[in-house]
Amino acid sequence: MPEAQLDRFLLQVDVTYPDAAAERRMLYSTTGVEDRIVQQVLNADEVMAAQRLVRQIPTGDSVVDAILKLVRSARPQTAEAAPRVNEIVAWGPGPRASQALMLTVRARALLDGRFAPSVDDVIALAKPVLRHRMALTFTARTENITIDQVIDGLLNGL
Repeated sequence: MPEAQLDRFLLQVDVTYPDAAAERRMLYSTTGVEDRIVQQVLNADEVMAAQRLVRQIPTGDSVVDAILKLVRSARPQTAEAAPRVNEIVAWGPGPRASQALMLTVRARALLDGRFAPSVDDVIALAKPVLRHRMALTFTARTENITIDQVIDGLLNGL
């Protein structure tokens, strides 16, 4: 997909292969003739209410500062670019990355039963939010540098 389309996805969650026991259960449960009854957990109005609630969660300046520092440090050819970013990042995250981090840290706090997100939430969600919003240069790829390593380096600067 082109980068402009990838940027519209909120998160990139890398899912590994299941272990043998989980795959066995999956195999049995998905290839039989038994009908599954799906139980509704939320209706459309409840989902929309949850989305509104996430946007109402207060976010402190330290979290906003961490989001901005992280995202802006990943942009090559800018004054805020972290060391080596110009060499190893071909294109960096745009404003949608900041927006995605803001919403996901709030949602994570809410799901954890907290009334406000912390910088730890930014750290926890940095990779899923940024992975697909950045590309490595040829130099970085020849050095076997990964996006996750780049993000880890940026997180060390927070």
